[in-house]
Amino acid sequence: MRIIVGITGASGSLYGYTLIRTLHQLGIETHVIATEMGVKVMQYECGVKMKDVKQFAHVHNNQNLFASIASGSFKTDGMVIAPCSMNTLGAIANGVGDTLLSRAASVVMKEQRKFIVVPREAPFHLIHLQNMTKLAEANVSIMPASPGFYHRPQEIWELINFMVARILDGLDIDHELIERWGEKSNESRINKRTN
Repeated sequence: MRIIVGITGASGSLYGYTLIRTLHQLGIETHVIATEMGVKVMQYECGVKMKDVKQFAHVHNNQNLFASIASGSFKTDGMVIAPCSMNTLGAIANGVGDTLLSRAASVVMKEQRKFIVVPREAPFHLIHLQNMTKLAEANVSIMPASPGFYHRPQEIWELINFMVARILDGLDIDHELIERWGEKSNESRINKRTN
């Protein structure tokens, strides 16, 4: 299996970095593209540099339109942009492919492969919503960074893992990151809370 992960300058780069590490742990070949602001925000929010990412994935320069992932003949199983800035989302929704990230997204869409964007913005204005609608109509999965709370998270990692688990589900990748709703341990925790 081969997955592309994009990281943009939106807040929430921990989602993308955790996804990359999880894919590596699952033995999945991963190709990463980060925008210039994505690199800066990841270092600011997580203390993670691109050299740290290189131990888990193939890292591509966002300006290198000759990279393998810029071509539909390079087979991948899907792509995720986490977090996805509204700037990048708007470029992709409107067919702009002037960077490797937006070109790879266009390739994944034209090849009809799984594609998930994880917007991390609030509130959304009309143009944001229109751009997300365009992508949804093009069969792109819009997965806002909105973790659930029914599993009673105690630490930030539980919230991050919840979203990464949902992304993996969207890519049809088996994992054991979270306990699913209806599993025995969840039921017993819920029963304890309601008694």
